[in-house]
Amino acid sequence: MSASLDPSHHHAEGGSYRPALTLLATLFFMWGFITVINNTLLPHLRSVFDLTYTQTTLIESVWFIAYFVASIPAARLIERIGYRKSLVTGLAIMAAGALVMIPAARIPSYGVTLVALFVIASGITLLQVAANPYVAVVGRPETASSRLNLVQAFNSLGTTLAPLFGGYLILGRSTSGTSMAGAAALTPAERLADAQAVQLPYFIVAMVLIVLAVVIARFPLPAMGASVRRAAREERRGHSLWRHRNLVFGVPAIFIYLIAEIGVSNLFINFVSQPQIGNLTHEQASHYLFLLWGGMMVGRFVGSFLMQRIAAEHVLAAASILAFAVMMIATLATGHLAMWALISVGLFHSIMFPTIFTLGIRGLGPLTEEGSGLLIMAIAGGALVVVQGKLADAYGLQMSFLLTAACELYVLFYALWGARPTQALPDQQIA
Repeated sequence: MSASLDPSHHHAEGGSYRPALTLLATLFFMWGFITVINNTLLPHLRSVFDLTYTQTTLIESVWFIAYFVASIPAARLIERIGYRKSLVTGLAIMAAGALVMIPAARIPSYGVTLVALFVIASGITLLQVAANPYVAVVGRPETASSRLNLVQAFNSLGTTLAPLFGGYLILGRSTSGTSMAGAAALTPAERLADAQAVQLPYFIVAMVLIVLAVVIARFPLPAMGASVRRAAREERRGHSLWRHRNLVFGVPAIFIYLIAEIGVSNLFINFVSQPQIGNLTHEQASHYLFLLWGGMMVGRFVGSFLMQRIAAEHVLAAASILAFAVMMIATLATGHLAMWALISVGLFHSIMFPTIFTLGIRGLGPLTEEGSGLLIMAIAGGALVVVQGKLADAYGLQMSFLLTAACELYVLFYALWGARPTQALPDQQIA
C-alpha cells in the first residue's frame, strides 16, 4: 500500500501544507490572470489583423492545443525533477513566452503571436499537471472537491482582475478598443500603434513571473510523499484506468466543459458589443467581462462551502441545469437580458472544472498521477472553440452559443451518472 493514498497521514500533517497551499494559490492566480488576458487580446488582434471569427478563435485553439501536446511531457518532467523544480520551470517558460510577445507586437506578426501564446500555454500546462493533483490529495479525501474549489477561487480572482488590466492597458490604449466600430478597417499606422499596445502588459507579466519563480525556487515546498508518487510497475500490474467509469467519462467532461467556458469568455466582448445586445465599445465590454469572471470567483467560494455539506456531484448537477437555462436565454433573447444571461453563466461554470477533476480522480489510488495527466490533457478541449467561431461565421454569433448549451447537458449527464465510481482498487483509500 506504499503508493496508495493515506488521508490520515495528510490530515495529521495538514498544518504543514498550509503555507505551500497559500503559495500555490498565487500560481492559480497567475495562470488564471494570463489566460484571461487573452479575452481582451482576441478582439484587439481581430481588429489589428482584420481576422474572421474563425481566425480569431484559432488563436485560442493554439493556446489549448498546448495542453494536449505538453501534458504527457509535463508529467514525465515532474517525475524526473520533482514538483518544485517543475513549478519553477513552468514559470520560466511562461515568462519566456510573455517576452516573445514584445517582438511579436513590434513586427507585428500574427504567426509569432501564435508561437508566443503556445509557449505561455505550455508553461501553464506544466503548472496545472503539478498543482491540481497536489491540492486534491493533501487533505481529507472527502473534502478534495471543496479544497480544489477554494484554491481555484484564487484562479478566478486572477481571471476577474485580468479584464480590467487588459481593458486599460490594451483596449483602452488602442484605436480599435475605444472606437464604437471596433472591428472597422484601421489605417496601417493605427494597426501598428494598436499592435504595440500589448508590449507593456506582457513585459509586466514576464517580470512578475520571474519574481514568482525565484520565490518558489527558495520555498521549502513539502514533498507529496510515497502516497502520490508514480506506483512501481509491478504494483500497478492488473490495474487499469479504463475500469474507472468516473475517469472514463470525466476526461470528455473536462474536454466538453472547456469548449463551453472558453467559447463564452473569448466571444463575450464581441457579443455584448453588438448593437442589438449591449451596444458597447470593446473597452466598455471588458468591464462586463470582469463581472463574468467575478461570478466564477464568487461561485467557487460558495461551491467550496456547499460541498462541505452536499455531495459534489449534486452541486455539479444543479450548476449544469442553471448554466443550460441561462445559455438558452443568451441565445434566444436580445438586449440587456441576453447580456446579463451570458454574464451569469460564470457563476454556474465556476465549480465545474475543479469538481469534475476531483470526481474524475476519485478512487484511482496508485493510478492518480496518470489519471490527473489525462484530465489535464483534456483541457485541450478549449481548442475546439474554433468550431464555435465557424458557427458564428456561418449562422451568427448569438446562435453559436447553442453549442455551449449542448455542452452543459453533457456535464449534467456526468454529474448524474458518469461520475459514479464503478470500482475501487483493492487495499486503497479514495483519492
